[in-house]
Amino acid sequence: MSRVDPAARARRLLERQGAWLEAVQDGYALRIGTRRDARVQQLLDERTFLQLIERPGLRLRTGGGWIARAAGRAPTATPPPGRPGVIEGRRTIMDDGRSRTCAANLALSSVDWLARHRDADGRPWLTEVEVAAARQLTREAEAALAGPSMTMRWDALPRSGGGRRTGASEPGERALAAGRRLAIALEACGPAKGLVDQTCIRASSLQAAEQSLGLKRRTGKLLLKQGLQALARHYRLL
Repeated sequence: MSRVDPAARARRLLERQGAWLEAVQDGYALRIGTRRDARVQQLLDERTFLQLIERPGLRLRTGGGWIARAAGRAPTATPPPGRPGVIEGRRTIMDDGRSRTCAANLALSSVDWLARHRDADGRPWLTEVEVAAARQLTREAEAALAGPSMTMRWDALPRSGGGRRTGASEPGERALAAGRRLAIALEACGPAKGLVDQTCIRASSLQAAEQSLGLKRRTGKLLLKQGLQALARHYRLL
């Protein structure tokens, strides 16, 4: 008997009226109905959730969680590939051996998009090590954003290693420490610092980052790869 594709099943369920997703301890619960105690129709893992972000796309639901992008709206054109946006949510991270949740961008990033595409020789545009370095930087940014607010403020991320207090036991102190690590990691990227910041932290598409930084079109991919290699060396992944 063939196994049902979990992403395909979830897409069908999300077409139903009242269908929505919420983050739970073991992944993401798909429910149908307005009540939070509505029966879970399907439990999704991270991989399937990312597939739903790609298609049909998700947006924030009033009262928490996510619904399909087109739910309750008139049909719109499919967004062009490789132009990620921001899906605000919460992600569990490990900090000093403790798990805690913080604001996070759950949309497919430029790095994820590039990692799924291959060059003319069939090789991925980004290596696994380069992708791992990018994700480590993103986790540092999410830790720096941790706080009581449920809304992300990417413009509030530390740009340099500020803060002098010691004894990092409170959430605010841990966020400051993560901000210092983030600033040091970005400096390690050298000339690619701005591009790595735009694509890995601030959810810009590669094309938008090129325009913002005044780079020639199609030069950002090579510069990003160089920056991620430097970042991988900083994180001792190479």
